[in-house]
Amino acid sequence: MIRFDILTLFPEMFHSPLNSSLLRKAVDKSILEIHLHNIRDYAKGRHRVTDDTPYGGGAGMVMKVDPVAAALEVIRKDTAKGPVVLLSPQGEKFTQKTAEEFTSYDRIILICGHYEGIDERIRLYLADREISIGDYVLTGGELPAMVIIDAVARLLPGFTGNRESVLNDSHTTGLLEGPHYTKPREYKGWNVPEVLLSGHEKRIAQWRRRESLKRTLERRPDLLKEADLTLEDEKILNILKSETSE
Repeated sequence: MIRFDILTLFPEMFHSPLNSSLLRKAVDKSILEIHLHNIRDYAKGRHRVTDDTPYGGGAGMVMKVDPVAAALEVIRKDTAKGPVVLLSPQGEKFTQKTAEEFTSYDRIILICGHYEGIDERIRLYLADREISIGDYVLTGGELPAMVIIDAVARLLPGFTGNRESVLNDSHTTGLLEGPHYTKPREYKGWNVPEVLLSGHEKRIAQWRRRESLKRTLERRPDLLKEADLTLEDEKILNILKSETSE
């Protein structure tokens, strides 16, 4: 089991995603534990202010350090410690490898930034790591938190009914996953490849590997530089490249 503690100004954003589909089942089966913490509850004063204008001037508002620090001080007392991850467009890019790494923790604390930015002292002194889900800017860290939780949770034992389907996902093997087909066998003249109907397991496995290599070469050739390729894979890629150049 893995526990996520989420520090956010908008906990209501998580209610529907975390109470639907496989994530809900994972919580019910105690594979996953989610705790939402409203940063505003830890702010001082009658109005519970969590942001203020930036020193030195400039547009927008900045999330204050003291409510976040107070929240962390409280929630880190109750269970095992875990890394504190700040969700930010400036962080290292979240990848499948990162998701696999996160499954080794018993607990992960996610800080959802908001407003124009966060007080730099949150980054320097409170967070252990800074993560981005892509090279674009969102209104806050809530959506990235949901993405990370989903990506990590589906790797946990018992999350899906078929463990093999997770192990063969795109990026898990270093390559993009090949195409899939199901019934009907023919639709509007669009047919399922005959090899998938042959019942010949070795030929099917070879076809799937070739299609995975082909799709990766066509769509994400950069992944091939880091992929764990066999000599047979290299031969297939050379053939595919020669076919493309013709």
